[in-house]
Amino acid sequence: MINLETVARKITGILFAQQSLASAGFIAAATINSIVGKELGGDATWAGVPTAVYLLAGAFAAFVWGYVYDAIGRRRGLSAGLGIGVIGSGIAFYAIAIQSLPIFLGGMIFMGIANAAVQLGRFAAAEVNRPEHRGRAISNVVFGGTVGSVVGPLVTGPAGKFIGNWGINELAGAYLISFVLFAIAAVVVFIGLRPDPREIGKLVAEKFPDTVVRSRVVRNMRQIFSQPAAMVALVSMVLGQMVMVLVMVITSLHMRDHNHMLGDISIVISAHTVGMYAFSIISGRLADRWGRGQVIIVGSATLVLACIAATISPDVLPLGVALFLLGLGWNFCFVGGSTLLADQLSPAERARTQGFNDLLVGLASAIGSLGSGFIFAALGYNTMSWISAAVALIPLLLASFWTLKRVRKTPAVS
Repeated sequence: MINLETVARKITGILFAQQSLASAGFIAAATINSIVGKELGGDATWAGVPTAVYLLAGAFAAFVWGYVYDAIGRRRGLSAGLGIGVIGSGIAFYAIAIQSLPIFLGGMIFMGIANAAVQLGRFAAAEVNRPEHRGRAISNVVFGGTVGSVVGPLVTGPAGKFIGNWGINELAGAYLISFVLFAIAAVVVFIGLRPDPREIGKLVAEKFPDTVVRSRVVRNMRQIFSQPAAMVALVSMVLGQMVMVLVMVITSLHMRDHNHMLGDISIVISAHTVGMYAFSIISGRLADRWGRGQVIIVGSATLVLACIAATISPDVLPLGVALFLLGLGWNFCFVGGSTLLADQLSPAERARTQGFNDLLVGLASAIGSLGSGFIFAALGYNTMSWISAAVALIPLLLASFWTLKRVRKTPAVS
């Protein structure tokens, strides 16, 4: 007989390992995507294009991955996604070496598709764990990004110098790192992610039938997201991601324009990604203890504060603090929203609905990335940050209203 708790711990551990490896690869590339865009494109309006292409590809792929995960399982789907990431990072490396923007954008498409597969891994952790542990399960996987937040940006500079010794543009070094890390992660998942989380999730649903959303038919997207809780979850993830991308994507170029070297830029981006991932253990447990809505409220309020703080100074320390808060706010919105969405779905609705959710998240963040370059070029970094703060108010108000309404409906205990 299968010990579900033991299997859940093993699966969560494997997902943590692959998240650590993959996030280091993605973050190493994200650190300099805007710089590569400007250099290959010729001016600042191209700065946000690579990340926008990357995010758009991931957005549309996320919806497809939902069906793929149902058809072939989480293990094979995730392994395939990481394999595509290997191909994409190799293409990006080659494109920089020959100074070709179209080929580089092709590499971004493949990397975006890979990232969509990796991001859905957090829901695999949720489905194999008992309901009261879903928040911490998701956060444990997201916490794997802490490794990436440290390793990714910090290896960008040394990798660039190493590649520079070959006579290749130093910016290509980050994509060589991504190539290696994605390959290792693919092997870890293919060998270690057994049994498949899809099958374990069904057993968990049978063991805890009272906590599973059940209906006679599988609901469509409109029916699911017409529910207030599902809508709050969606908005918190979509707009939280958009705000984070708007500010993060262009900060490296903002610093480059103020004559900061790659080392300084890497420190600020590293602080940001530490904020994104290092506190996942806390946010997940708070989501289980406080409730999903309260965690979303804290996250969106932190996003507002971060955007305002980013306007203070272009120096390393103020930007580092602002970007750290930006990452922290995103984490609370992302973990709280993901857990809240997982609560609303039956086993038959999970993969495709979560894929649709990530489709919208990707589209919103792609718009943010593309818009960041144009807003930055036309109005400047500070104006873009104020616009982002205004957007972050939307999930703050929506989650506050929903949480207050639920509290009022809860009968007082005498």
